[in-house]
Amino acid sequence: MPPVLQVLLITFPFFALVLAGYLAARRRLLPLEAIPGLNGFVLFFALPCMLYRFGSTTPIAQLLDAKVAGLYLLCGLLVVGVTIAITLNARIRWNDAAFGALVAAFPNSGFMGVPLIVALLGDSAAGTVILTMVVDMLVTSSLCIALSRLDGAGGSGRSAVWPAARKALRGVLTNPMPWAIGLGGVASAWAFQLPGPVEKTVWLLADAASPVALFTIGAVLARAQMTANHPMPLGDYLPVAALKLVVHPLLVLGAGLLAMRLGLGLSSAALTVMVLTAALPSASNVSLLAERFGADNGRIARIILVTTAVAFLTFSGAVTLLT
Repeated sequence: MPPVLQVLLITFPFFALVLAGYLAARRRLLPLEAIPGLNGFVLFFALPCMLYRFGSTTPIAQLLDAKVAGLYLLCGLLVVGVTIAITLNARIRWNDAAFGALVAAFPNSGFMGVPLIVALLGDSAAGTVILTMVVDMLVTSSLCIALSRLDGAGGSGRSAVWPAARKALRGVLTNPMPWAIGLGGVASAWAFQLPGPVEKTVWLLADAASPVALFTIGAVLARAQMTANHPMPLGDYLPVAALKLVVHPLLVLGAGLLAMRLGLGLSSAALTVMVLTAALPSASNVSLLAERFGADNGRIARIILVTTAVAFLTFSGAVTLLT
């Protein structure tokens, strides 16, 4: 069987579940009012259990790899800077430009990346994906939220940056995913195992994370598209989608190869996982953040929708080339 077809056979079910959720919401088989409930189940129950399971069974060194975190963060910051530089104009001000930058730099590593990349590369890849997720949740998202507050005359916009950053940090602290990762890392370091019945319960919820999360992504995208009630030029969102699917992974690949040539101790396996993570479509939760902070959620939803649809081919191609 050709390698490309082998990869497509692995990735197809993941994207098919996204499509199923999208069609279910579009055809109202899934009421739009039920989508927050699905999202809540994934965010507060299933996904934290999956992240805890991977964290507790992953060597702690993988979760604390400063080389991976630093290199990935540097590339993310470059994507944020480039996106803002090419999109900021008289119509797209700091609020919309900053969330466009976030959607260009923040891959869907939680809902899609961990289960998909583990299915492709094995459990050993989970630690690197989880580490990149922590970087995006703690630094990239907080920075972009702070930048989104720069709108306003004189110093009024800048004076709101630090309150926005604190609000973003509070959002991280109330997000169960970083806590699940942290608890999993502690369990890994101490070789701690949950009591049998508790572990079985956690593992059952973890097994539900991948299918429900992927289905929910599709439903969220459909809802966002259905509620976006104003036309928009292609130039407002297609370049950002290209930055996410093409520039971001290529930037990570180039920086990683340079780091390896300089003898910085980055392994080829870690670099492969980092590039595939960067090649994922945009994180669907950025749409919720944009809505909360008053950005143009229709634009963000279009970027997420385009990257999710096109990533079936671009991500599969990246897998074929790298593996």
